[in-house]
Amino acid sequence: MKRLAINRLREGRPDAAAVDRFLARYRGRHEVPIVEGDRCTFLWRGEADAVHLVQRIVGLPDKIAMRRLWGTDLWYVVLELPAGSRINYQLEVRHGEHVETTNDPLNPKVSYSPVGTSSVCFAHGYHTPEWTFPDPDARPGELTELVVRSRALRRDTRVRLYLPARFRRATTYPLLVVHDGSDFLQYAAAKTVLDNLIHRLDVAEVVVAFVDPHDRLAEYANSAVHARYVTRELVPHLEAELPLVARPSGRCLLGSSFGAVAALSTAYRAPDTYGSLVLMSGSFVFTDIAAADHGGGPVFDPVVRFVNRYRERPRRVAERMFVSCGVYEPLITPNRSMVHTFESAGMVVRFQQTRDGHSWENWRDSLRDALSWAYPGPQKLFYE
Repeated sequence: MKRLAINRLREGRPDAAAVDRFLARYRGRHEVPIVEGDRCTFLWRGEADAVHLVQRIVGLPDKIAMRRLWGTDLWYVVLELPAGSRINYQLEVRHGEHVETTNDPLNPKVSYSPVGTSSVCFAHGYHTPEWTFPDPDARPGELTELVVRSRALRRDTRVRLYLPARFRRATTYPLLVVHDGSDFLQYAAAKTVLDNLIHRLDVAEVVVAFVDPHDRLAEYANSAVHARYVTRELVPHLEAELPLVARPSGRCLLGSSFGAVAALSTAYRAPDTYGSLVLMSGSFVFTDIAAADHGGGPVFDPVVRFVNRYRERPRRVAERMFVSCGVYEPLITPNRSMVHTFESAGMVVRFQQTRDGHSWENWRDSLRDALSWAYPGPQKLFYE
């Protein structure tokens, strides 16, 4: 087996000039972290008392100490990552009592989210799906805005509405309701993905309502008010204004993390309304008989009560479910467990595990499989 680059550097008794050449080689080709087979070498250069790699891979410490290459100011750590993996990370640098956590200055690849940015490592075999980039051949759909007055929420709600490129009022379309809609548009390239997948006939032409909460942790944590808004106000309003299928097979709810809880709890309260659910990295925290502390804090209390009740008495809330989760996120265990619970209620479930964490890129990368499962296009139907 070929020696790792960092080991070849170390065995050469490097000085500052050798480190300069080493970094120029890999940084110049945007190859930091250095990926060699299933080994990924993370680097940081500078004077410090300690440097840690900060990541959220379940089963590993959140902070992994980096080693200083003797006689230099180069720090490194090697992680083994299976092919196709993608992880977000940062570096924690300590100078005495001062600790600073930053993105990797040697790595230009950055992951975005509503709470900020982080560096990202693409392990061997991972490539950003080409259908997530704008395709000049794909006719763009239209994004419009509308305001729906909600008596349930006691406020006006802003909805971003996606109409496919060939939208015609003489045709009927299925409806997809996306929780955290603005974030899916901004961080998961949802419009570009829709344009491309519809153009490629992977996904049927679909009308999409991107919705956003006012208080996410309250409205998405098994809220009867949110469920009433979606089922009794939003969907009827859209079906009255647009040529939609207007039956369960033409209605799908999608959500990630807390948004997946919102989708499930909404369908739970209207079990004959929705034909499909797409639940990505659902925050399906629960306790078994022996565990009273779920570890999620008070914000998860209503979620835990809902999931515990559902697991005790499963209910068929849709015909079909797409469930996905990253194997590196702590939620992988409850999501795996929920698959059997859903199936026991008589629903057809497709479960997909990804080599990723709790991130918008993970959910973006799962959209093709999720949407073509919920609303397959003619090409997918032909090949299946």
